Amino acid sequence: MTAATDAVLRLGDRPDVAPKVDAARDACTALRWHEGLRRRTPEAAAESRVRGAHASGGLDGARLSLDIVRDLMRGAVTWHTELDPVEKVMRCAIAATAETEHVRALVTTAPLQALARLHLVGAAGLVDDAALGRPRLGREECRELTDLGPAVPASEVPARLAGLVELLGALGSGVLPGALVAAVVHAEIATVRPFLRGNGLVARATERCVVQASGLDPTGVAVPEEGYARLGGPAYVGALAAYGTGSPEGVALWLGHACDAYVAGAAEGAAVADAVRAGRLG
Repeated sequence: MTAATDAVLRLGDRPDVAPKVDAARDACTALRWHEGLRRRTPEAAAESRVRGAHASGGLDGARLSLDIVRDLMRGAVTWHTELDPVEKVMRCAIAATAETEHVRALVTTAPLQALARLHLVGAAGLVDDAALGRPRLGREECRELTDLGPAVPASEVPARLAGLVELLGALGSGVLPGALVAAVVHAEIATVRPFLRGNGLVARATERCVVQASGLDPTGVAVPEEGYARLGGPAYVGALAAYGTGSPEGVALWLGHACDAYVAGAAEGAAVADAVRAGRLG
């Protein structure tokens, strides 16, 4: 067991975290056996991605109606030529969330490749093409998510990404609960901010992949992004800022918040399954 894995396990054993990890696992297990998923899991998973993209964009300040996001994701409508800043962010949220279907297996086998692919689509139009799919270099600074404090200097990004690779590699051993790994991966990307822009979108998309690849929610129907949205943007930013302090209490606060979001995300997934079973998706 590596030092990083051991540290995450110790935090997961805290009395203010362990019950929340159990609650997240139980909620996702209940979703897995939902009646509405017996024969229509792919349809429900597609709707989960719609709702996930809608919520992820909203957490970055981009708000479109759920019906419009659904139509955009299924190709019923297309973007117009000139997009305003809000539309650009939502387009990236949709692209990154859609890409999770194709890269979720890579988060454990080739995590850096998964991150690159998610950033390639999740920041298109937000940064120059030369900055897509790669971490910051030299003196490049990230000026987004400033409420979380300053981003890690570009020179320190490779070491932090190596830690993520190590953590994701431990998933296969079954030692670490998927909820803990997903939460740490999300927070590391959001607070380190390895990319010039699009870090929040990539963090939530990567988390979605880990939630599925770890077996926490193998159906892909839970909507963790909506879980954070239900808990509120200020609480989300505050919990990430607490993680960024690096203190055990701050990291534990984030882990508990993320697990609460997984419970709420599983509830949203159950609502999706209900709608699928009743034939009343939008």
